[in-house]
Amino acid sequence: MSPPLPTRRQLLTCGLATAGAGLCLGSAAMLAPVSAPRKSTAGRRFRVLMLTYRGTTDVDTGFRSYLSEAGLDVDFVVRDVQQDASRVKAILDELPTIAPDLIYTWGTPVTLAVTGTVEQPNTHPALRDIPVVFALVAEPQKADIVRNLAAPERNVTGTVHVVPLARQLQHMHNYRPWTKLGVLYNPAEANSQAIVQSLRQYGQQHQVDILARRLHQDSAGKPTADGLSELIDELHQGGAQWLYLPPDTFLGTIYDRITPLAMQRRLPLFASTELALRTGNALTGMVSRYYSVGQLAGSKAVDLLLGHRTVQQLPVESLKRFSLMVNMQMAQQLELYPPLQVLNYAEVVSVAPARGGAA
Repeated sequence: MSPPLPTRRQLLTCGLATAGAGLCLGSAAMLAPVSAPRKSTAGRRFRVLMLTYRGTTDVDTGFRSYLSEAGLDVDFVVRDVQQDASRVKAILDELPTIAPDLIYTWGTPVTLAVTGTVEQPNTHPALRDIPVVFALVAEPQKADIVRNLAAPERNVTGTVHVVPLARQLQHMHNYRPWTKLGVLYNPAEANSQAIVQSLRQYGQQHQVDILARRLHQDSAGKPTADGLSELIDELHQGGAQWLYLPPDTFLGTIYDRITPLAMQRRLPLFASTELALRTGNALTGMVSRYYSVGQLAGSKAVDLLLGHRTVQQLPVESLKRFSLMVNMQMAQQLELYPPLQVLNYAEVVSVAPARGGAA
């Protein structure tokens, strides 16, 4: 039987006192010091087109901050597609007027709308030789944005925000051993399909069951939140011990519906992204800090704008350090407290459980 809550809280406080804030995994990536601009670029004003998906996020803030701290004089032109990547084409038509030195893209759908794939690149004439730096793309190779992470073959590079899957699943097992993992995914997004494929491969290799359910789509093929209750019921009745939230731009807009339904079935959520933990109220997750992801993308943009390196010399990278986070409000509600050894390297956060949630 679990000890009374005050005693458990005292233990958690003790664990945190020895751990700091993410002592082993780190709460944020350490980036190299910003180098001063070359004299030949002094006084030059750059223009960067930022294509966002759902308004300003910490990723975008980190990106802009890095360029500012590097001493660059930058005019940021922001265009938000309001969760509809089909709007990118009209924005690209504005390129001759905007005349950006670099394009920043947020997420896989927006990036693909700008660059196309390696197999079928975007041939929009206004793109010319404008370099593209993406952030928040989980599987750039499987999405066919690039094929060689170390030396991108096109005029596009960027950052990967998802922690290697095996490390995520190992932490999940350390927190609560499992043999059946539920996952909801968006069949219209390359990230989701790639993650589910990787999960299934992991399941075959480790003799565990991956219970995947596709979100419904409307007549135009776009994902919809309709039928969420039935989908989560199927996962729960199938014996899922966790519900995994993969990196997915649409999924991130319906956490307020997913979380209450999962909580009603006492099905803990595992976050693959910081958003899923802080907004989706997941119980725990191993994530990359969004602000740090943006800064890493910003470091690549600085190198390109100042001519320090070419795109082919800037590998697609992920952060070197990750954050292991535990949401104690969810742990209390689910009565699934983290083992004390987890607290030796976890950051404890407190995010109130979501309520309501009609399907």
